[in-house]
Order: sequence, then C-alpha cells, then structure tokens
Amino acid sequence: MTTNLILGLLGIPAVLLLVFLRVPIGLAMMAIGIFGTWMITKNFNPVMAQFKTLSYSTFASHSLSVVPLFLLMGQFATLSGLSSKIFKAATAWLGHRQGGVAMAAIGASAGFGSIVGSSLATAATMGKVALPELKKYGYSNALATGAVAAGGTLGILIPPSVILVIFAVLTEQNIAKLFMGAFLPGILAAVGYLVVIAIYVRVRPEAGGRLERVPYRERFKALADIWPVLLVFVLVIGGIYSGIFTPTEAAAIGAAGTGIIALAYRSLTWENVRDALLSTATSTAMIFLIVFGAAVLNGFLALSQLPQVSANWIGEQGFNPWIVLAIVLLFYLVLGCVMDSLSMILLTIPILYPMMMVLDFGMTPDEFGIWFGILVLIAVEVGLITPPVGMNLFIINSMSPGTKLSETYRGVLPFVISDVVRTIILVAFPAITLGLVWWFY
Repeated sequence: MTTNLILGLLGIPAVLLLVFLRVPIGLAMMAIGIFGTWMITKNFNPVMAQFKTLSYSTFASHSLSVVPLFLLMGQFATLSGLSSKIFKAATAWLGHRQGGVAMAAIGASAGFGSIVGSSLATAATMGKVALPELKKYGYSNALATGAVAAGGTLGILIPPSVILVIFAVLTEQNIAKLFMGAFLPGILAAVGYLVVIAIYVRVRPEAGGRLERVPYRERFKALADIWPVLLVFVLVIGGIYSGIFTPTEAAAIGAAGTGIIALAYRSLTWENVRDALLSTATSTAMIFLIVFGAAVLNGFLALSQLPQVSANWIGEQGFNPWIVLAIVLLFYLVLGCVMDSLSMILLTIPILYPMMMVLDFGMTPDEFGIWFGILVLIAVEVGLITPPVGMNLFIINSMSPGTKLSETYRGVLPFVISDVVRTIILVAFPAITLGLVWWFY
C-alpha cells in the first residue's frame, strides 16, 4: 500500500474527527483536503493553483442554481401560511378516523414537502402547526412527536429535493429522472407512515382519538384553500416532465409562484421579503461552502488514488453485490445519526459511488445511478429519525415542552421499522423506483 493511499484512507476519519470537535463540516473537509494535497505534492503551488480554478469550476454548474431557487420557494411557502392550510385540509379529510390528526400531520408534511424540499424545514414548520393540535386533542406525547418527526423526513424524498440535486451534480445524473425516481418511494413512505399510525392507535387506543366527522361541503372547501400547493406542484413537476421547463427554469417558476401566493395572502411585507432573501442567501452560502469543501477534499482523494483503488479492489474480490449494498445502506443509516444529510452525501458519494458502479446489479449505469441515489436518500432520511441522535428528533422534541426525549424515541420507533421495511421492498423490487422513469423516458 503506497503512502498516498494511506493518506487518502486517513483523510475520511480525520474529517469526522474535526466534525466531532465541532469544526464546521465545510471547513473540516477543506482543511483536510489542503493538508492532504500538500502532504502528497510536498508543495503549496498545486494547492494555490487548485484554488485559482476550483471555485469557478465548482459553482459554474448550471444545475446548482436550482438550490437557492428551491430554498427561496420554501421560504415563500412558509411565509404564505400554506403549511397550516394544508394541515387543516388534511384534518378535515382524515380527522374523523382513529389517530386521524396524526395521519393529517403526515399528509400535510407530504404536501408541504412537495414545495419545500428540505426535511429539517418541513419538520420545524409542521411541528409549529401540528403539535399544538395533537396536544389539544389528547394525543400522547410519543405519538405526536414521533409522527411529526417522521413526517418531516418526507421533505427530502418527495420532489423537489435539494439533496437529490446535489447527488445529481456529484454523479452526473439527470435531475429530472432522479425526481421521477423518488416520486413512488415518497408516496410509499407516506402510506407506510399512515399504516403505522393506524396500527399504533389500535394497539394503544388511548394514544390518539378521533374528531367529529366533517361534512363533505367543508372538506371540499378546505381542499379548495390549498389549490396554490397543487398549482405550484403541477407547474414545477409537470413543467419538467412535459418538456416545457428545465429543472432550473421550473425552480424559478416555483419560487415566483409561491412568492405571488404569499403576496395574494397578504403575508408578504418588505420586511418578510428581506428576511426570506437573507435566509435563502445564508442557507445557500452554507450549502455552497460544504460543496466547495467537498470539492477540495475530493481533489486530495483523487491524488491519493483512493476512489480508483477502492473501486478496483471491490471489483476484483467478487463480493456479492447485494451484501455490499446492504453494508453501504447500513453505513449511511449509522452515519445519519450523527451528521446532516448534505454533509454525508458530499463526504461519501465520491468514494462509495465508483465502488458501487463496478458491481453488477443487472442494470444500466443510468438506471443504477437513479436507483442507488434514491436508496441512499432513504437511508439518510431514516438516519434523521433514528435514536439516539437523529436530528429531526431533537428539533421536534425541543418544540414540545413537557415531552421527554425518551417518549419521542419510543414514538418514532414504529416509523423507523416502516422505513426499514420500505427500504427492503425497494431493494428487492427496483422497478418501483425505476418504473416511472422507464415510462416517461
């Protein structure tokens, strides 16, 4: 084993060590990338030459312009109060069922996630809307916080998804195909969560009750109040697959559309616009810093030959591809407990993706890239709600005064089981993920 390869192998744990020491992930990757490049070349000139061109080559990608536009769309959607309208409509249709308000929280999270594209934003926003209602109608702390935390994960799975955009850029996949591939798994996730709640309240009837049945006239009225959500979703997703818009153009249309909706609801003041733009700029800068840090780290790893050597070694060993896939997904599940989804994707995909590509799953490279990307996204999503340190759990628990963290852990476990079952199904039947892609393309 060469010295350069050893340096590459030490680079990843070094980054994780810096992260655990509370160094921002973008700076941690950048620092290790710079130090590693210097150790290999014994010269700072390559490092300086890299910085001269890397920032442009990284951010000149047209696909990355989707990120701030989707973030701005989420900001406007939050300002417009669409989250409460979606929850109200879902409650009108589902509230009369046993556990119906918790089911409504899942449905509302799916609807809101379709125009936000962020798990943490979906969880935080729906937590403000749904948790008070769940407490008001006597739902147990465990079911209330568990359902909202799990529902929040739908934000990164149901298109549009910022994480999928980043994955597409890293692996040179088609963003539109990835969005299409995520659609059915996202629906399957929401249905699985609804089934979990139905079983939960039958096993423990005291955990959640039901509301008075709402007349159909009021149900359709509540549904009519959320027509802007359907309009934005149809414009963004429908525009992409009808060929009218590129993903970037669709993101711009979506941002403009949600801004107009917020203006129509009279919730858009100059101060709110400033806050939305500032929040979008801050989030974009944070994401792009992580992307740039990953690019510097990947330059070092390429010099060390780690990705190439790892891919060749995996291909030569004759390992069972399905066992390797299971190990990789388990790795993401564990890592998701301690890192955010974007950092995980940027840190690991440059190494793991070439390794997985050399294995034979009976698919074309494009098909495997889409299927693997969705599986990784699901594993990352499950990590967000896996005790003891899933990020969504802490966000929702902090929004529920009087709820012990152990109660949130207990409430989310059935949803984690649902996620594991769903992952097994998607691994066993790739056609669920690829079916719509084959149909449309």
